[in-house]
Amino acid sequence: MSAASLKDKIPPHNLEAEQATLGAILLDWDAVGTAIIHLRAESFYSLQHQKIFKSILSLYNKGQRGDVLTLAEDLRQTGQLDAAGGVAYIASLPDHVPTSSNIEYYAQLVKDDYNRRELIKISSLAIADAHEDTKPSRSTLEETQNKLFTLTESDQSQNVISMAELISDTVTIIEKHFNNKNAYTGVPSGFTSLDSMTSGFQNSEMIIIGARPSMGKTALALSMIQHIAINNQIPTGFFSLEMSATQIGQRLLTQESRISGSKIRSGLLTNGDFQRLQTAAGRCYEAPLFVADTPNMKMLDLRAMARKMRQQYQVQIIFIDYIGLITSENYNSNVPRHEQVSEISRSLKSLARELSIPIVALCQVSRDSEGKEPTLANLRDSGSIEQDADVVMFIHRERKSTDDNNENAAIDAKILLAKQRNGPIGNVDLIFLPKIAKFENKAEG
Repeated sequence: MSAASLKDKIPPHNLEAEQATLGAILLDWDAVGTAIIHLRAESFYSLQHQKIFKSILSLYNKGQRGDVLTLAEDLRQTGQLDAAGGVAYIASLPDHVPTSSNIEYYAQLVKDDYNRRELIKISSLAIADAHEDTKPSRSTLEETQNKLFTLTESDQSQNVISMAELISDTVTIIEKHFNNKNAYTGVPSGFTSLDSMTSGFQNSEMIIIGARPSMGKTALALSMIQHIAINNQIPTGFFSLEMSATQIGQRLLTQESRISGSKIRSGLLTNGDFQRLQTAAGRCYEAPLFVADTPNMKMLDLRAMARKMRQQYQVQIIFIDYIGLITSENYNSNVPRHEQVSEISRSLKSLARELSIPIVALCQVSRDSEGKEPTLANLRDSGSIEQDADVVMFIHRERKSTDDNNENAAIDAKILLAKQRNGPIGNVDLIFLPKIAKFENKAEG
């Protein structure tokens, strides 16, 4: 059999690296702490080495220090000594390595081959499922992506940071903000009082904007997006699960041109209106805003597209309208809705940390809050949203203008900042302009 065909048949492995890893541990028991950051028993290709490493973990978890004799005795008690190669083989392992100082390098070699074997396994299952006519291709794609994501997550090393490193990095960030003389350390929303309380939307944070239907959740998000993407040219991603991209474009043109939304939809524009619309369209055209308008998007697809936006377009903030329309991977199972929402909430928080950008998700609140100020208890479907979110704010305003003679009159509105993990809470006064479906700062007095 040729070398090429053997390579195709034998899974990737490095027995020498596995022996060196185990030998380094037997030379210096403290090396176990380094090895377990990267390895599990299944990371080893050799079944003998898997059994030896399991025994090492067993002794380590019991708080016992291991050597050749204690390891052999532990394997003997579990009836695995012969399957692990016997006492002679275990005693020979330290001979494969001169020192334990390179334990991390050996462990990385073992982990790399394990990843390759898992990739082959995932690919083989995907090929088999792809040939299965009774299984939807979409299901195969989602399962494969999920397995790849799980493998990627497991490959992230756990880093321990010393206080010296932590303080040094923190002071560097503070010094950068000091030199910039910028009042906001995050992405500013455009609402002065809100930004003063939050210092802008911070990286790695999940921000929730809650309200009852027709209170203006999308209008508030688009008002923020107008300030962030159009006025400040900050790359922004927007997942619109409720409205089409065309509707989003019309809403932004309405806000930017300040022409009534009904006039833009009907096309009943004057020459002056059309000129203002063209000017606004030019400003919107240049904005680094990237819209995904897929309805009923699965969380797995949202994560994949968010990563693409971050990598390809360098977006610095993502808005999601709204969290209740994201479909869980367990959508077709009997998992209760509140558990599905909890899974989605945790996943969004994890995504914000992974991409190191703020993620702003809109959320409906329960009917109990109708006509009164919403509270954290009114967040719909799951208490996990309240727990996972770094910032929670609610919109509160009258549904109709108090001026019956002018339905387009400005309406007093509030943002109720109900939770902020790293800052104060309180209320922010705004005005809502129904004519252009936009929130604006309220002038003092």
